[in-house]
Amino acid sequence: MCANIVVAEDDVKQAELVRRYLEHEGHTVTVVEDGRAALEEIRRGEPDLLVLDVMMPRADGLDVVRILRAEGREVLVLMLTARSTEDDLLLGLDLGADDYMTKPFSPRELMARVRTLLRRNRRSGGPATGTAPPAAVAEDEALSVGTLRIDPARHEVSVAGTPVVCTPGEFRILAAMATEPDRVFTRQRLLEELHGFDKYISDRTVDVHIMHLRKKIEHAPRRPARLLTVFGVGYKLTDPAKNARHAQS
Repeated sequence: MCANIVVAEDDVKQAELVRRYLEHEGHTVTVVEDGRAALEEIRRGEPDLLVLDVMMPRADGLDVVRILRAEGREVLVLMLTARSTEDDLLLGLDLGADDYMTKPFSPRELMARVRTLLRRNRRSGGPATGTAPPAAVAEDEALSVGTLRIDPARHEVSVAGTPVVCTPGEFRILAAMATEPDRVFTRQRLLEELHGFDKYISDRTVDVHIMHLRKKIEHAPRRPARLLTVFGVGYKLTDPAKNARHAQS
């Protein structure tokens, strides 16, 4: 599974190490040394994957991800950083990164992460978002829970016909829950949908994604009717109109 990959890393030795390993696996690799150069390379070539260091001159990695997603570019992003606090990791994921590794890291583990991202994207049959539909769902099969509609093949979400923009992590959680409406998903089960993320990621990651999803798909996010908390267990996705009919009967 050969791919076009951009490595954005200002540490020359680190960049060379990553380049050698990627090329050994058959990938075409372009190395840049700062954030602006990374943006220019993505805009020019639309590669399959960006391996992106966070601490870089001329726009850091977080700014690069923020700009790429704002421009609607869905290139896969695997972030590398010496930072290991949960807030930093959550920020990277929330901005739209697909995976996150902290330094120092094993080059072999990095190659495994790259293979996982590319394989997941290949299965999705869609643009490079790092998001694949659940295995039990056909690639072209849209999912509906009431007026909420999730299209895995097109990576599109809408509520009552109004488009909703989701990060890759948000989309992955929503698509998984939509395959089984009203089923309670534990945080651990939802973390499995976000597989491949760094070992520092905790249950709080799911809570952050749920909080942001509610702001996007609920009429009143503080009084959710669609994405519900089941206290002590996890979350479930339901059709509020159906629940209202049952309550009246």
